[in-house]
Amino acid sequence: MKERIVYLVPGFFGFTSLGTLNYFRGVAEFLEEEMARLGHKARVVACATEPTGSIRRRADHLLQHVLDTGGLEARELHFVGHSTGGLDVRLLLSPGVRLRDDGNEDEVIRRTRTAITVSTPHSGTPLANFFLTTQGQRLLETLAILATSRQGRGALWAGAQALSLLASLDNWTGRTDTFLDELSRNILSRVTLSPGDPMFAFLEAVKSDQGLVIQLTPEAMDLIRAALPDHPAIRYGCVITAAPPSLKALSPRDFLSPERAIFASLFIALHAIVGRASDQYPCPTPSPADRALLTERLGFDVGPRTNDGIVPTFSQFHGSVVAVARADHLDVVGQFAGDTAKPLDDWLPSGARFDREGFEAVWKKVAAAMVVHDRK
Repeated sequence: MKERIVYLVPGFFGFTSLGTLNYFRGVAEFLEEEMARLGHKARVVACATEPTGSIRRRADHLLQHVLDTGGLEARELHFVGHSTGGLDVRLLLSPGVRLRDDGNEDEVIRRTRTAITVSTPHSGTPLANFFLTTQGQRLLETLAILATSRQGRGALWAGAQALSLLASLDNWTGRTDTFLDELSRNILSRVTLSPGDPMFAFLEAVKSDQGLVIQLTPEAMDLIRAALPDHPAIRYGCVITAAPPSLKALSPRDFLSPERAIFASLFIALHAIVGRASDQYPCPTPSPADRALLTERLGFDVGPRTNDGIVPTFSQFHGSVVAVARADHLDVVGQFAGDTAKPLDDWLPSGARFDREGFEAVWKKVAAAMVVHDRK
């Protein structure tokens, strides 16, 4: 019997793995176990992507990944796209799409049963507008210099080695398992001077193609949303995420260490930027029933400014609502802090208090949504 494959598609700045860090932390393993428990055994594949490439190029990259992993021999396919990954999935599965001339898109669509988007900006995000400002462009230019020049790679390598040394030295003061220790073990100590180093390859990809930045603005997504129909034979669903107003939700413990204080402050800034709803290109307002569902599940009132730190919550609706999570943008893919969490487990301290129980609840619902019958 031919197998069932589930593809996990990462989003903006996404990667399969970097050092020992995985984009979907614990998701593939949990989904495989849950699908087997439901009697629908599946192979779960985490996909590579172009971090900031255009949606079309990312969708073509996704198509190639499906071909390379035996997708055209599978009995059925399912796609789960996080953030921009959800847009890649929608384009690949759109009726009549032609990413290339061999017609393989039709074969992928014929085998696909479900497409689930997670925290996806179907109506864009104001954060994309930020990267079009002078400050945002300078940030991307800095990444480009680090990736493409020998001096930039040397500076990044030297900085990585210095921070790794500092991480080992502060152990003498009794500060072990700090953010710096974790960063050194998982990323910094693995950086080399080779242009082919995974860190530089990632930065090179960011430098070489930033088409996605423009496409994720609310203005551009207004056109993409109108021109990207769903395939009638595929079931579409969405996972909605939202973090509570950060200044009210964050507690003093979120600022106890310098590192955590920096990331908490970063989240406050991101939450404010994403909360700037567009007057000319607003997100569609959810139905009264969906809005009531959000308020019930999240525990706070929602509106056009509600977001998960990266994507407006109202921008995330597409298809049936599979799950609603009180979580920031990265919590839901496993990047959250638990009671015994290590410092690198939570990149966006948001005060949402997402935990293992919430993680399992979301992905159980995703697995249940993928348990469908073959088409007649």
